[in-house]
Parts: sequence; structure tokens; C-alpha cells
Amino acid sequence: MDFVFHIFFPLFIVLMFWAAYAIVRRTRQRRTAWESGLTAPARVVRAWVTVQMVNNVARRIQWHEYDFTTADGRAVRFKESGGPASREPGDEALVYYAGDEPDEATASEPQPGKDMFGMVFGLSVLGVGVVVLTKVMIQYW
Repeated sequence: MDFVFHIFFPLFIVLMFWAAYAIVRRTRQRRTAWESGLTAPARVVRAWVTVQMVNNVARRIQWHEYDFTTADGRAVRFKESGGPASREPGDEALVYYAGDEPDEATASEPQPGKDMFGMVFGLSVLGVGVVVLTKVMIQYW
């Protein structure tokens, strides 16, 4: 039982901090791409679906791989999850990218309010999880 409180819980807390960092990083990348004002037409190279099991419920995640050329002539290819299911290989899409990080582009329409709400909600859930696990660990010790 000591294993759970001394190894597993701290490991889980570290994982939660990493998840929080990843949420903030991707939100900042998307915001930077939207605010840069740089857009380019892109072609969908691949589209596929992954299935993730969460509590015995299948969750489908739509993925797309895009290919575009920046304003300075660099060819860029990137993958992004969460696009529309109707988008198929060969379709055209508008991508938003930052000049210094074209690999971190996004093909989703700008929705800064929705993006910010998702980030705050995700960080809140992770924060509550860290607090609960920490309290349980302190009580056990």
C-alpha cells in the first residue's frame, strides 16, 4: 500500500503538471498562429481516425495531415487533431501559422474565447486533481 502513496501519487501529480504544460503550450501556439495574420492555402495529405477507450466508451479522434508553403517559400507539413470529419485527402483548407514557427500551424478557425475557456477548464480540473492527491498523500504520511 505504501507504493501507492509514495510512488504512484507523486508520479501522477508530475503527469498532471506535464498535462497542464502541454495544454498551455498548445493554446499559446494556436493563439500565436491566429494573431500573426499569416495564412496559406493547404492541402490535406492524409486523414485518419484513432479510437481511444475511456471508461469502456469509444472516443473517436479525427486527425489530418496538411501540406502548405509559407510566404517565404518553405514547404511545411504538420498533423493536427480535431478537424472536421468531412475533410478528406486532396481537400483545400486555410492554415494559420506564425512566421517563426510554421510547424506549429493550425487549420482550425480562430476561436480564441473557446480556446481560452478550454484551457482554463482543463487547468482547473488538473489543479483540483493535484490538490486532492496532495491532501490524500499528506493525510497518509
